[in-house]
Amino acid sequence: MRDHLTYDYAIIRVVPKVEREEFINVGVIVSCATSRFLEARIELDQQRLMALDPTLDIDMICSHLAVIPIICAGGKESGPIGQLPQRERFHWIVAPRSTIIQTSRVHTGLCQDLTAVIEHLLQTMVRPAPAKQNCSAV
Repeated sequence: MRDHLTYDYAIIRVVPKVEREEFINVGVIVSCATSRFLEARIELDQQRLMALDPTLDIDMICSHLAVIPIICAGGKESGPIGQLPQRERFHWIVAPRSTIIQTSRVHTGLCQDLTAVIEHLLQTMVRPAPAKQNCSAV
């Protein structure tokens, strides 16, 4: 049996109008220092987002969201922030800010499979739940 890994995660959100504090969860970021793991995945549901604010510039939002996984990966093409040590990149991404793209507070967990954690977080925190079927009278 593999050892359990301690990891930190945050949910990535788009907050169309910061003053209204409404948001859509659009991705997750997971960090595990002991495994030298830092990964973000984005799944933007444009229809849900446009329901909050139909005037949004979706292309601009997509381009800003696309930078997050690049910073996580690090390397020369990830810019100055991507050159920081992995843990510092995580803390930079999850730092509180009052902009259209924000993250939740950081949470901690234990797991054996970090990739499975990302998939679980996407399923439970980002992807919309299936619509419930109403019973019809017979």
